[in-house]
Amino acid sequence: MVRREVVGAHYGLRDWLAQRITAVVMLVYTLLVLLALVMLPKFDYAHWQALWQLNLMRYATLLFVVALLFHAWIGVRNIFMDYIKDAGIRLTLYSVVILALIAYGAWAVRILWGR
Repeated sequence: MVRREVVGAHYGLRDWLAQRITAVVMLVYTLLVLLALVMLPKFDYAHWQALWQLNLMRYATLLFVVALLFHAWIGVRNIFMDYIKDAGIRLTLYSVVILALIAYGAWAVRILWGR
């Protein structure tokens, strides 16, 4: 009998599915923005600003940003798990990436709802 030891975090299917779902969310958002741009009566600052005053665009953009940040986290985490063998370095890199993604998310919220 061959004894196999399974090591790792076993994220496989869950990560694969999350990557696909977040990619679909980002694709739908991209199509929504393209449609909104095509439907603008005139492509100038006033119409662009009016488009971003709509709550639909703000919430859709926030959903896009959350999907993007989650998508990025899964990808970077998997790269680190595959290529960074030292646990201390990997934990440090995880921490840096998580802090950066939180900062990017907060910055996006400030851009969308800030004055």
